[in-house]
Amino acid sequence: MAKGDRGAFDELYRRTSPWLAVRLRRRCADEQIVAEVMQETYLAVWRAAGAFAGSAVGGTAVGWLWTIAARRLVDAFRRRAHHAEPPVAAAERAVVPAAEEEALAGTVGGDVGDALRRLAPELREVLQATVLDGLSVRETAVLLRLPEGTVKTRARRARIAMREALA
Repeated sequence: MAKGDRGAFDELYRRTSPWLAVRLRRRCADEQIVAEVMQETYLAVWRAAGAFAGSAVGGTAVGWLWTIAARRLVDAFRRRAHHAEPPVAAAERAVVPAAEEEALAGTVGGDVGDALRRLAPELREVLQATVLDGLSVRETAVLLRLPEGTVKTRARRARIAMREALA
């Protein structure tokens, strides 16, 4: 694919698009946004295939693909929020939920969702990446731009906090 092989790209798409669509739908119920994110993701993958250096960062092609898709989904939520609401004062903006919060609210409900939303943002984002998105510690570290040890520590703290909240 890095050399412009359309067949290799078609094979990657054939193998990964059903999986990617399911993961995106877990975070977003709007089919139009999911389709848009899918298109933007695979276009970005095609354009940047030569830049993928999975062995250098220890990541997988699937982890790289998901990282691109997750960022595109957050961008789509931000665009939607920006266009849907009138401008707000800085004090009011602080209470507007972030795109990630909106995605999380649509994914997990009930007591678990409440406990998850009460977690500190840095713990929640690690738990969301590792549990809800199914990323490895290494892929989460790359996605969040954190050392792997930090990801492990935050994941442990998040699990402890969730257990306490649900006890």
